[in-house]
Amino acid sequence: MSTLTEPGTPAEPTARDTAPGYRPGHTLPLRVELVRQLKRRRTLVMGAVLAVLPFVLAVAFAIGGEPGGRNERITLMDTATASGANFAAVNLFVSAGFLLVIPVALFCGDTVASEAGWSSLRYLLAAPVPRARLLWSKLVVGLGLSLAAMLLLPLVALAVGTAAYGWGPLRIPTGGSLDTATAAQRLLIVVAYVFVSQLVTAGLAFWLSTRTDAPLGAVGGAVGLTIVGNVLDAVTALGHWRDFLPAHWQFAWADAVQPRPEWSGMIQGSALSITYALVLFALAFRGFSRKDVVS
Repeated sequence: MSTLTEPGTPAEPTARDTAPGYRPGHTLPLRVELVRQLKRRRTLVMGAVLAVLPFVLAVAFAIGGEPGGRNERITLMDTATASGANFAAVNLFVSAGFLLVIPVALFCGDTVASEAGWSSLRYLLAAPVPRARLLWSKLVVGLGLSLAAMLLLPLVALAVGTAAYGWGPLRIPTGGSLDTATAAQRLLIVVAYVFVSQLVTAGLAFWLSTRTDAPLGAVGGAVGLTIVGNVLDAVTALGHWRDFLPAHWQFAWADAVQPRPEWSGMIQGSALSITYALVLFALAFRGFSRKDVVS
Protein backbone atom coordinates (compact mmCIF):
# COMPACT_ATOMS: atom_id res chain seq x y z
CA MET A 1 0.00 0.00 0.00
CA SER A 2 1.47 3.35 -1.01
CA THR A 3 1.55 6.24 1.41
CA LEU A 4 -0.09 9.61 0.77
CA THR A 5 2.45 12.29 -0.24
CA GLU A 6 2.45 15.69 -1.85
CA PRO A 7 2.30 15.77 -5.65
CA GLY A 8 5.70 15.28 -7.20
CA THR A 9 7.17 13.86 -4.01
CA PRO A 10 8.29 10.24 -4.19
CA ALA A 11 6.53 7.94 -1.75
CA GLU A 12 8.55 6.77 1.22
CA PRO A 13 9.53 3.13 0.69
CA THR A 14 7.75 0.68 2.92
CA ALA A 15 8.97 -2.65 4.29
CA ARG A 16 7.03 -4.43 1.54
CA ASP A 17 8.72 -2.30 -1.13
CA THR A 18 12.25 -2.70 0.19
CA ALA A 19 12.04 -6.33 1.28
CA PRO A 20 10.31 -8.56 -1.26
CA GLY A 21 8.89 -11.65 0.38
CA TYR A 22 8.50 -9.99 3.75
CA ARG A 23 5.79 -11.76 5.74
CA PRO A 24 4.86 -10.29 9.13
CA GLY A 25 3.55 -13.65 10.33
CA HIS A 26 6.95 -15.28 9.80
CA THR A 27 8.88 -12.84 11.99
CA LEU A 28 10.10 -13.96 15.44
CA PRO A 29 9.10 -17.64 15.02
CA LEU A 30 7.92 -19.43 18.13
CA ARG A 31 10.84 -21.86 18.00
CA VAL A 32 13.34 -18.97 18.04
CA GLU A 33 11.64 -17.31 21.02
CA LEU A 34 11.37 -20.67 22.81
CA VAL A 35 15.08 -21.40 22.39
CA ARG A 36 15.94 -17.92 23.62
CA GLN A 37 13.85 -18.35 26.75
CA LEU A 38 15.04 -21.90 27.44
CA LYS A 39 18.65 -20.75 27.43
CA ARG A 40 18.04 -18.08 30.04
CA ARG A 41 19.36 -18.74 33.52
CA ARG A 42 16.06 -17.95 35.25
CA THR A 43 14.36 -20.72 33.25
CA LEU A 44 16.96 -23.26 34.29
CA VAL A 45 16.89 -22.15 37.94
CA MET A 46 13.09 -22.28 38.09
CA GLY A 47 13.07 -25.74 36.56
CA ALA A 48 15.68 -26.93 39.05
CA VAL A 49 13.67 -25.58 42.01
CA LEU A 50 10.51 -27.38 40.91
CA ALA A 51 12.40 -30.61 40.24
CA VAL A 52 14.08 -30.53 43.66
CA LEU A 53 10.91 -29.94 45.70
CA PRO A 54 9.70 -33.59 45.60
CA PHE A 55 13.10 -34.76 46.84
CA VAL A 56 12.96 -32.24 49.70
CA LEU A 57 9.51 -33.46 50.74
CA ALA A 58 10.58 -37.10 50.51
CA VAL A 59 13.59 -36.39 52.74
CA ALA A 60 11.37 -34.50 55.17
CA PHE A 61 9.01 -37.49 55.46
CA ALA A 62 11.99 -39.84 55.86
CA ILE A 63 13.39 -37.75 58.71
CA GLY A 64 10.13 -36.83 60.42
CA GLY A 65 8.33 -40.13 59.90
CA GLU A 66 5.05 -40.82 58.17
CA PRO A 67 2.42 -38.11 58.54
CA GLY A 68 -0.51 -38.86 60.78
CA GLY A 69 -3.97 -37.43 61.22
CA ARG A 70 -4.71 -34.77 63.82
CA ASN A 71 -7.67 -35.36 66.11
CA GLU A 72 -8.54 -38.48 64.09
CA ARG A 73 -9.07 -36.30 61.01
CA ILE A 74 -7.23 -37.49 57.91
CA THR A 75 -6.21 -34.92 55.30
CA LEU A 76 -4.54 -35.23 51.91
CA MET A 77 -1.18 -34.47 53.53
CA ASP A 78 -1.64 -37.45 55.84
CA THR A 79 -1.86 -39.79 52.85
CA ALA A 80 1.35 -38.51 51.21
CA THR A 81 3.27 -41.74 51.73
CA ALA A 82 0.46 -44.08 50.71
CA SER A 83 1.61 -44.29 47.08
CA GLY A 84 3.39 -42.41 44.34
CA ALA A 85 0.06 -40.96 43.18
CA ASN A 86 -0.67 -39.63 46.67
CA PHE A 87 2.80 -38.11 46.88
CA ALA A 88 2.27 -36.34 43.53
CA ALA A 89 -1.12 -35.01 44.70
CA VAL A 90 0.42 -33.68 47.90
CA ASN A 91 3.16 -31.91 45.94
CA LEU A 92 0.47 -30.16 43.90
CA PHE A 93 -1.44 -29.30 47.06
CA VAL A 94 1.50 -27.63 48.83
CA SER A 95 2.68 -25.74 45.74
CA ALA A 96 -0.53 -24.66 43.97
CA GLY A 97 -1.23 -21.78 46.36
CA PHE A 98 2.09 -19.96 45.95
CA LEU A 99 5.04 -21.84 44.48
CA LEU A 100 3.43 -22.44 41.08
CA VAL A 101 2.46 -18.76 40.95
CA ILE A 102 6.14 -17.79 40.68
CA PRO A 103 7.03 -19.53 37.38
CA VAL A 104 3.84 -18.20 35.78
CA ALA A 105 4.60 -14.65 36.89
CA LEU A 106 8.24 -15.07 35.91
CA PHE A 107 7.74 -16.50 32.43
CA CYS A 108 4.89 -14.13 31.51
CA GLY A 109 6.05 -11.01 33.36
CA ASP A 110 9.72 -11.04 32.48
CA THR A 111 9.35 -11.67 28.78
CA VAL A 112 8.61 -8.18 27.36
CA ALA A 113 9.97 -6.09 30.22
CA SER A 114 13.36 -7.80 30.01
CA GLU A 115 13.67 -6.83 26.34
CA ALA A 116 12.94 -3.23 27.30
CA GLY A 117 15.42 -3.45 30.17
CA TRP A 118 18.11 -4.69 27.79
CA SER A 119 17.21 -1.88 25.33
CA SER A 120 16.62 -4.52 22.66
CA LEU A 121 12.85 -4.12 22.34
CA ARG A 122 13.07 -1.25 19.85
CA TYR A 123 15.50 -3.23 17.71
CA LEU A 124 13.11 -6.18 17.58
CA LEU A 125 10.35 -3.87 16.42
CA ALA A 126 12.68 -2.33 13.86
CA ALA A 127 13.45 -5.75 12.34
CA PRO A 128 10.53 -5.14 11.59
CA VAL A 129 8.53 -7.44 13.85
CA PRO A 130 4.88 -6.33 14.13
CA ARG A 131 3.96 -5.49 17.69
CA ALA A 132 1.06 -7.94 17.79
CA ARG A 133 3.29 -10.69 16.44
CA LEU A 134 5.97 -9.96 19.04
CA LEU A 135 3.47 -10.07 21.90
CA TRP A 136 1.82 -13.20 20.53
CA SER A 137 5.12 -15.08 20.28
CA LYS A 138 6.17 -14.07 23.77
CA LEU A 139 2.78 -14.84 25.29
CA VAL A 140 2.55 -18.31 23.72
CA VAL A 141 6.07 -19.21 24.83
CA GLY A 142 5.47 -17.79 28.32
CA LEU A 143 2.29 -19.82 28.75
CA GLY A 144 3.98 -22.89 27.29
CA LEU A 145 6.84 -22.67 29.79
CA SER A 146 4.33 -22.13 32.61
CA LEU A 147 2.47 -25.29 31.61
CA ALA A 148 5.75 -27.19 31.36
CA ALA A 149 6.63 -26.09 34.89
CA MET A 150 3.29 -27.36 36.18
CA LEU A 151 3.81 -30.69 34.45
CA LEU A 152 7.40 -31.03 35.64
CA LEU A 153 6.53 -30.93 39.34
CA PRO A 154 3.93 -33.76 39.45
CA LEU A 155 5.91 -35.91 37.00
CA VAL A 156 9.04 -35.73 39.14
CA ALA A 157 6.94 -36.17 42.28
CA LEU A 158 5.26 -39.25 40.78
CA ALA A 159 8.65 -40.77 39.95
CA VAL A 160 10.11 -39.97 43.38
CA GLY A 161 6.98 -41.11 45.19
CA THR A 162 6.80 -44.37 43.25
CA ALA A 163 10.45 -45.08 44.03
CA ALA A 164 9.99 -44.29 47.72
CA TYR A 165 6.46 -45.54 48.46
CA GLY A 166 5.58 -47.83 45.57
CA TRP A 167 3.10 -47.72 42.71
CA GLY A 168 -0.47 -48.01 43.87
CA PRO A 169 -3.93 -46.50 43.90
CA LEU A 170 -4.62 -42.95 45.03
CA ARG A 171 -5.92 -43.12 48.58
CA ILE A 172 -8.65 -40.58 49.28
CA PRO A 173 -8.69 -38.96 52.75
CA THR A 174 -12.48 -39.18 53.00
CA GLY A 175 -12.38 -42.90 52.31
CA GLY A 176 -11.91 -45.20 49.35
CA SER A 177 -9.33 -45.03 46.61
CA LEU A 178 -8.86 -44.55 42.88
CA ASP A 179 -7.12 -47.17 40.76
CA THR A 180 -3.87 -46.14 39.12
CA ALA A 181 -5.34 -45.49 35.66
CA THR A 182 -8.15 -43.34 37.04
CA ALA A 183 -5.73 -41.57 39.38
CA ALA A 184 -3.45 -40.66 36.48
CA GLN A 185 -6.38 -39.21 34.55
CA ARG A 186 -7.58 -37.22 37.55
CA LEU A 187 -4.09 -35.84 38.20
CA LEU A 188 -3.93 -34.63 34.59
CA ILE A 189 -7.24 -32.88 35.13
CA VAL A 190 -5.86 -31.32 38.30
CA VAL A 191 -2.78 -30.00 36.47
CA ALA A 192 -4.97 -28.61 33.70
CA TYR A 193 -7.18 -26.83 36.22
CA VAL A 194 -4.23 -25.42 38.15
CA PHE A 195 -2.88 -24.04 34.88
CA VAL A 196 -6.21 -22.46 33.97
CA SER A 197 -6.58 -20.99 37.46
CA GLN A 198 -3.16 -19.35 37.09
CA LEU A 199 -4.13 -17.59 33.85
CA VAL A 200 -5.13 -14.57 35.94
CA THR A 201 -1.58 -14.31 37.27
CA ALA A 202 -0.28 -14.78 33.73
CA GLY A 203 -2.53 -11.99 32.48
CA LEU A 204 -1.48 -9.63 35.27
CA ALA A 205 2.19 -10.35 34.71
CA PHE A 206 1.97 -10.00 30.94
CA TRP A 207 0.02 -6.74 31.12
CA LEU A 208 2.48 -5.28 33.64
CA SER A 209 5.34 -6.46 31.45
CA THR A 210 4.08 -4.25 28.62
CA ARG A 211 3.74 -1.27 30.97
CA THR A 212 7.18 -1.23 32.59
CA ASP A 213 10.84 -1.58 31.68
CA ALA A 214 11.61 -3.30 34.99
CA PRO A 215 11.12 -7.09 34.85
CA LEU A 216 11.17 -7.34 38.65
CA GLY A 217 8.32 -4.85 38.83
CA ALA A 218 6.16 -6.91 36.46
CA VAL A 219 6.92 -10.22 38.17
CA GLY A 220 6.69 -8.83 41.69
CA GLY A 221 3.53 -6.90 40.89
CA ALA A 222 1.77 -10.02 39.61
CA VAL A 223 2.87 -12.10 42.60
CA GLY A 224 1.91 -9.31 45.00
CA LEU A 225 -1.57 -8.90 43.53
CA THR A 226 -2.07 -12.66 43.64
CA ILE A 227 -1.15 -12.64 47.33
CA VAL A 228 -3.59 -9.78 47.92
CA GLY A 229 -6.30 -11.91 46.30
CA ASN A 230 -5.48 -14.79 48.66
CA VAL A 231 -5.64 -12.46 51.66
CA LEU A 232 -9.00 -11.04 50.59
CA ASP A 233 -10.37 -14.55 50.09
CA ALA A 234 -9.53 -15.26 53.74
CA VAL A 235 -11.75 -12.37 54.85
CA THR A 236 -14.98 -14.24 55.42
CA ALA A 237 -16.82 -10.96 56.07
CA LEU A 238 -16.79 -10.38 52.31
CA GLY A 239 -19.34 -13.15 51.97
CA HIS A 240 -20.37 -13.95 48.40
CA TRP A 241 -18.06 -11.24 47.04
CA ARG A 242 -15.27 -13.77 47.44
CA ASP A 243 -16.84 -15.76 44.61
CA PHE A 244 -15.46 -13.14 42.25
CA LEU A 245 -11.89 -13.70 43.46
CA PRO A 246 -9.87 -16.25 41.44
CA ALA A 247 -8.14 -17.27 44.67
CA HIS A 248 -11.47 -18.48 46.05
CA TRP A 249 -11.49 -21.34 43.54
CA GLN A 250 -7.80 -22.25 43.45
CA PHE A 251 -8.28 -25.50 45.40
CA ALA A 252 -11.49 -26.53 43.66
CA TRP A 253 -9.40 -29.23 41.96
CA ALA A 254 -9.67 -31.27 45.18
CA ASP A 255 -13.20 -32.18 44.02
CA ALA A 256 -11.64 -34.03 41.08
CA VAL A 257 -9.83 -36.54 43.29
CA GLN A 258 -12.99 -37.97 44.81
CA PRO A 259 -14.70 -41.27 43.97
CA ARG A 260 -17.54 -39.23 42.48
CA PRO A 261 -15.96 -35.98 41.25
CA GLU A 262 -17.79 -32.69 41.53
CA TRP A 263 -17.15 -30.30 38.64
CA SER A 264 -19.19 -27.20 39.50
CA GLY A 265 -16.44 -25.49 41.49
CA MET A 266 -13.84 -26.11 38.79
CA ILE A 267 -16.20 -24.85 36.09
CA GLN A 268 -16.88 -21.62 37.99
CA GLY A 269 -13.21 -21.11 38.77
CA SER A 270 -12.18 -21.77 35.16
CA ALA A 271 -14.79 -19.40 33.76
CA LEU A 272 -13.75 -16.63 36.15
CA SER A 273 -10.04 -17.08 35.52
CA ILE A 274 -10.38 -17.20 31.73
CA THR A 275 -12.59 -14.09 31.72
CA TYR A 276 -10.12 -12.06 33.78
CA ALA A 277 -7.20 -13.34 31.73
CA LEU A 278 -8.78 -12.43 28.39
CA VAL A 279 -9.44 -8.90 29.62
CA LEU A 280 -5.86 -8.50 30.83
CA PHE A 281 -4.37 -9.94 27.64
CA ALA A 282 -6.55 -7.58 25.59
CA LEU A 283 -5.36 -4.61 27.67
CA ALA A 284 -1.77 -5.69 27.12
CA PHE A 285 -2.14 -5.87 23.33
CA ARG A 286 -4.12 -2.64 23.15
CA GLY A 287 -1.73 -0.67 25.35
CA PHE A 288 1.41 -1.99 23.67
CA SER A 289 0.08 -1.19 20.19
CA ARG A 290 -0.14 2.48 21.18
CA LYS A 291 2.97 2.63 23.36
CA ASP A 292 5.93 4.79 22.40
CA VAL A 293 8.76 2.26 22.63
CA VAL A 294 12.05 4.06 23.31
CA SER A 295 14.06 1.31 24.99
